[in-house]
Amino acid sequence: MTKKEKRKQAVALRYRPDKDTSPRVAAKGSGLVAEKIIELARKHGIPVKDDPDLLEVLSKLEIEEEVPPTVYVAVAELLAFVYSLNRKKRPV
Repeated sequence: MTKKEKRKQAVALRYRPDKDTSPRVAAKGSGLVAEKIIELARKHGIPVKDDPDLLEVLSKLEIEEEVPPTVYVAVAELLAFVYSLNRKKRPV
């Protein structure tokens, strides 16, 4: 790996409105682990968003840790995007 190449990173979020007060980190990793997280997400139809700034913040959190209020707006936009995709996939 050269200096300019960055190791792939991924963070998966989970939000269960009936159980969670805010989204939580469900999985995270770099390199092969990140690639597997992304592969599994795509395999299961879960949207993958490339946002380096949000990734930087979320990758510092521990598994099961809640998303901090400082990134609520970014995560809310992400969730709105995912919900809109889900609505488009549902049969009428």
